[in-house]
Amino acid sequence: IAKAVAHAKKNLIRIPLKSNTIPHEVHGYFGGEHIVLKPAKQGTGIIAGGAVRSLLEVAGAQNIVAKTLGRGNPFNAVRATIEGLSQLRDPYEVREMRRTAVGMED
Repeated sequence: IAKAVAHAKKNLIRIPLKSNTIPHEVHGYFGGEHIVLKPAKQGTGIIAGGAVRSLLEVAGAQNIVAKTLGRGNPFNAVRATIEGLSQLRDPYEVREMRRTAVGMED
């Protein structure tokens, strides 16, 4: 069990949420599954099916729209969701990267 816990801690991902939703649209792929995660307005709730809904609730998102495309295997859908969530970037982080890449100084 200790090895499993150590492995899980190494694979944690940070999910940047902005107003209880994701900052931008992302796509995740795993196996035959393709998932599209989109930000939603306040009060929309989690619009997703089955296992993906549970994962997004645990992740802390409250307003998000998810569409699963593919064979419908819930295991692959969850893995595709995790892959999509790992692509999310914090808007402030992106701003800082762009500022230094362009060479603008404040």
